[in-house]
Amino acid sequence: MSQLTKIDHPLAAHHLCTVRDKATPCSEFRAAVGRLAVLVGVYATADLPTRSTVIQTPIADANCQQLASPIGLVPILRAGLGMVAPLQDLLPDATVWHLGLYRNEETAEPVGYYDKLPDGGAPHTALVLDPMLATGGSVEMVIRRLKSWGVAEIRVLSIIAAQPGIDRVQRDFPDVKLYVATVDPELNEQSFIVPGLGDAGDRIFNTPPHE
Repeated sequence: MSQLTKIDHPLAAHHLCTVRDKATPCSEFRAAVGRLAVLVGVYATADLPTRSTVIQTPIADANCQQLASPIGLVPILRAGLGMVAPLQDLLPDATVWHLGLYRNEETAEPVGYYDKLPDGGAPHTALVLDPMLATGGSVEMVIRRLKSWGVAEIRVLSIIAAQPGIDRVQRDFPDVKLYVATVDPELNEQSFIVPGLGDAGDRIFNTPPHE
């Protein structure tokens, strides 16, 4: 059974136009990424387990539901940082853990350069944040690291995912759920998503390409 959820929502379609447009200024691009992160985040958290509790309103007691398990946000540096603040608005008690990867431009393979995950203390559920799921190499490295850390459930949240990257993650990690705003069909010779939106990190942080 497929673990892929593609967001079917008119607001997602609208904001995707903004992030795809090469004429979109950095500030508008970053804001649109944030809005898409919220939409994807709502879908990705729809079935999180909850527990019952009773709180007191100014009028009377009320039966409520609260999240039952610790949640961790794991942005893949650096583009994933653009999705952190919107997800923290939804999950203010979530912890944030960083894993740094960069793309080797000759091989298109990810290279890890930052990992400060502690021994023990892994959250029950980790939401991996990466605006672009291209070859799936970076996400694969992160999933393996989180599994070795002891995370019980891993969910990947992306804005745009390429079909080859989706196929790779679903083949290697059939238990990992994927939540994406849209799916693009292919990668070009440089392993960039087509039509995609370019380099998400460069556009979020307004840096020249490949800097």
